Amino acid sequence: MTRPGRPGPITGRRRLAPLRWSPQLAVRLVLTAWGVAVVALWWFDTAATGVHGAGLVLTAAGRVCGLLATYLVLLELLLMARIPVLERAVGLDRLAAWHRGLGTNVVLLLVVHVLLTVWGYGLTDHHQPLSELYTVIMTYPDMWKATVGTLLFVAIGAVSARAARPHLSYEVWYALHLTVYLAVFLVYFHQTSTGGEFAGHPVNRLLWTAMYVAVAVCLVVWRLILPVVAVAGHRMVVERVVEEGPGVVSVWIRGRDLHRLNARPGQFLLWRFAARGHLLSAHPYSLSAPPSPHRLRITVKDAGDHSRALAGLRPGTPVLAEGPFGHFTAGRARCGKSLLIGGGSGIGPVRALAEELATRGDDVVVVHRASQAGDLALGRELEVLAETGGLTLHRVVGSRHELGYDPLEARFLDAAVPDVAERDVFVCGPVGMMRTVVRGLRTLGLPDDRIHTEEFALR
Repeated sequence: MTRPGRPGPITGRRRLAPLRWSPQLAVRLVLTAWGVAVVALWWFDTAATGVHGAGLVLTAAGRVCGLLATYLVLLELLLMARIPVLERAVGLDRLAAWHRGLGTNVVLLLVVHVLLTVWGYGLTDHHQPLSELYTVIMTYPDMWKATVGTLLFVAIGAVSARAARPHLSYEVWYALHLTVYLAVFLVYFHQTSTGGEFAGHPVNRLLWTAMYVAVAVCLVVWRLILPVVAVAGHRMVVERVVEEGPGVVSVWIRGRDLHRLNARPGQFLLWRFAARGHLLSAHPYSLSAPPSPHRLRITVKDAGDHSRALAGLRPGTPVLAEGPFGHFTAGRARCGKSLLIGGGSGIGPVRALAEELATRGDDVVVVHRASQAGDLALGRELEVLAETGGLTLHRVVGSRHELGYDPLEARFLDAAVPDVAERDVFVCGPVGMMRTVVRGLRTLGLPDDRIHTEEFALR
């Protein structure tokens, strides 16, 4: 599992598959129906009063933009609320990708909402737009709160832009995003006090407020209460930190009744360590060994300030963890034959998953990719598994520049693993490597339901 800040799920050209019923499709339909219901509030109110004249048309369009923006904001919060039913149906990596994808739409809808509404009011009242904007902010109920909230959303959208993200540390980015809760709180009041769909419509106002409350309850329960309960119940602490190679460390965590987490090899948790620079934000790291009732292990490659600082953790440091999350597990392998390809820190979940698959008797092939021999972290553990007959191990060492080709392209994979088309394939590592492998596997005829990747990024 790679650290935050990487691109989202793997995509590529492929033939359109027939629409099939799935938990993910069910979630999409429910969320779409929710959005339709929100627009219906606007439609029924508009149909009842009618729209006549350019000013009212612009105002009506602005209102529907505001309703949709609010719906998407609440949906954004819900997607990252760690709700188990959503995570099982979709996967936290894809939920995070949906969350990122919706952010730009929220900001655009909010800006268009303000522009159209003020312009419409101005036309109706025969005022210039800037004069009307001043009047709205200064005289309409709760509008100053909405103005502050809108400016916060625009600011958060700006720092979330792809061009801005590399210039901000994850911790700063995370702290800025916490202001979303304040922004949501501030914009709520003007909706119920001045919104045409709610002023004079107590039932609509009650339903709208209930929607806010429901999302808030989900956040409090799954983002606050349950993690605190888990911390008290499992009492996890750092047991030791082991250097696995240049810039790669394994952190062993000791705790109580860890089997009750129901973590599977290949899954990840969101980790916080009670040490300077580690407590305020959670980072996703995968299990790199099968979990036991009293120990967990993560293996992390130096990819930034946070991952680099893990090497300095001291034994006894308290640990907070949320999860487990992810679908990169043996439950996805149904062929009895698996190919696991790992590179960089992606070898952690691959190593853990390989042991579980081998233990259950599957035919397992592992391809360990590294630019140089010193980067083959956990290599000795994979050797031991291979020596005991648990799996077949292929090491692919050398940069593409040195080799003159990419050894994970389709033709080389086919040569190294001739029956690759008969296997479930799990891929974890740097994004470029994963894209190359996935593209090659599709070229070799593997369907998407036998290609398993998990690239998780919080931003």
